[in-house]
Amino acid sequence: MQLWRINESTFNLRVFNKQFFGLENQGKGNKVVAVLNSPGNSETFQIVRKNDDGNRVRIKASNGLFLQAKPGLVTADYGGSGWDDNNPSVFQMKIVRTLKGEYQITNGYGPDRAPQVMQDHWNAYITNEDFRFLSSNGLNAVRIPVGWWIASDPTPPKPFVGGSLKALDNAFTWAQNNGMKIIVDLHAVQGSQNGNDHSGTRDGFQEWGDSNIQDTVAVIDFLAARYANNPSLAAIELMNEPLAPGVTLNDLKKYYKAGYDAVRKHTSNAYVILSNRLGADSKELLDFARGLNRVVIDVHYYNLYSDMFNNMNVQQNIDFINNQRASDLSAVTTSNGPLSFVGEWTAEWAISGASKEDYQRFAKAQIDVYGRATFGWAYWAYRCGQNHWSLKWMIENGYINLLGS
Repeated sequence: MQLWRINESTFNLRVFNKQFFGLENQGKGNKVVAVLNSPGNSETFQIVRKNDDGNRVRIKASNGLFLQAKPGLVTADYGGSGWDDNNPSVFQMKIVRTLKGEYQITNGYGPDRAPQVMQDHWNAYITNEDFRFLSSNGLNAVRIPVGWWIASDPTPPKPFVGGSLKALDNAFTWAQNNGMKIIVDLHAVQGSQNGNDHSGTRDGFQEWGDSNIQDTVAVIDFLAARYANNPSLAAIELMNEPLAPGVTLNDLKKYYKAGYDAVRKHTSNAYVILSNRLGADSKELLDFARGLNRVVIDVHYYNLYSDMFNNMNVQQNIDFINNQRASDLSAVTTSNGPLSFVGEWTAEWAISGASKEDYQRFAKAQIDVYGRATFGWAYWAYRCGQNHWSLKWMIENGYINLLGS
């Protein structure tokens, strides 16, 4: 079950079929059913937590009564009180996944606090000095993720808040000041292309599809129009990490062609980057891309997120880079096709207690192999709270040396 937060204690409850719990007959009955695809008043519930045990809850329906479990059904008709074990309106709530994307941040802080929270973040997270650091350490470009709501800045739809467009404008200025280029990456699309936090999802469902194509192309058109003549624009990435099979290949190709045309309407010089679908054949876009000019295929390589890496030792991880990843990259790096780009990688792995030298060897193997990509590579993040995911920390602490690469 997914929770849609309305305020601190009020929620809509969405279940696996993407429908919402609510009172039957549009709130006229007391039986709880899931039949509607969009929530209204009868699909809105208040979650009341026990003061000394936040996982022990009672759920109040729109009729003012609490939910109770009965054999084979749940009804909203309990008017009693108390928290004892034999109270049928007391439930144990277990949180199995917490989303931490921009939607959740801005929705959680609310319209009064979120604007300042986000502005403080934009003011401190990346500065002109960070671009100077990158340039001085051998980097010549940055890949900047943006969300679809940036096209409506400074008044994006709720709960998002204004300011992201100004932050991107600042990045273009700083890039130009330091002789660097920018890849604008549409990381979050309307409907979410993969259900992950960074895709702008509200509740973890992937819902981007054919009905979202026109709106998503409009965002690309907005970005291309705004930055086409900026000398620091290197490329526009049309979408980050679409997930198969939820995002179909036909829908993706339809969108990629329309997005490519939107970029070309404003510039013939900027590259257009096409991200591969997660879980699909990494070569599935090659024939499609050969008919387009100045395009790039983006692949992401992590020695994580699969059980196969859990039992690998240090040398096996390094060998996997030198052999399997090298072969994977070679397969999408063709002489007569699009350029190749390792758009995300990191020096973190599933090994505990590895030495600094182990991390250095692992990082160097990836830099050597991913350096063969014809459009280059991009590390997961410049700054990150987890050290080995942070390129800045890795450079400053001697784990990665790009000047000698």
